[in-house]
Amino acid sequence: MGVFTRFKDIVSANINSMLDRAEEPEKMIRLVIQEMEETLVEIKASCAGLMADQKRIVRELDQNRARMEHWEGRAALAMDRGREDLAREALLEKIEAQRLADGLEREVDRFSVLIEQAREDIELLEGKLESAKERQRSLVKRQVRAGQRMQARVNVTRAQSADVLKRFDQFEHRIERMEVEAELAAPRRGRDLNQEFALLEGGDEVEAQLASMRAARQK
Repeated sequence: MGVFTRFKDIVSANINSMLDRAEEPEKMIRLVIQEMEETLVEIKASCAGLMADQKRIVRELDQNRARMEHWEGRAALAMDRGREDLAREALLEKIEAQRLADGLEREVDRFSVLIEQAREDIELLEGKLESAKERQRSLVKRQVRAGQRMQARVNVTRAQSADVLKRFDQFEHRIERMEVEAELAAPRRGRDLNQEFALLEGGDEVEAQLASMRAARQK
């Protein structure tokens, strides 16, 4: 397939539609970008070749214009010296150089059109390539986000599994046991002291009741 046929196919292709229909969009966009980059290199090389050819033609054109001036001067010199025959020959050379120059001018103009068209194609393809790369970056981001969502779902499912809940129950029981053991191991001084004061307060009440009973019996 020629480079310009490939270029036409790429430019006319609807990349978004292609990716939407593709079973593997990431693989498809990589192939499209690769094709674009290869075509862009070929078009730039072709444009460089056109510019080199045009420069060569311009040099030939300048040479023929110089020939025209040269033979025109020779013709004038021959007429000044009364040599019309030589002037005629010089004018024939001038006319031949002018004919070649006219053809070269047309070639220069034709190459200018081709070069301008190649530059427009390069600009158009570069824009298409940048758009494709932007779509590739978007697909990569979507793929990363999808992977993160999938991993999050796996983590939630794992957290909701019976095995994990059982582990949480075991941890809870272990912590409760540690709390009980810590409570039993705590010093009992504060509780014993409260009990002693309670006994003292209760003793006063007992003594009061005993005194009341003694007084009643004495009567």
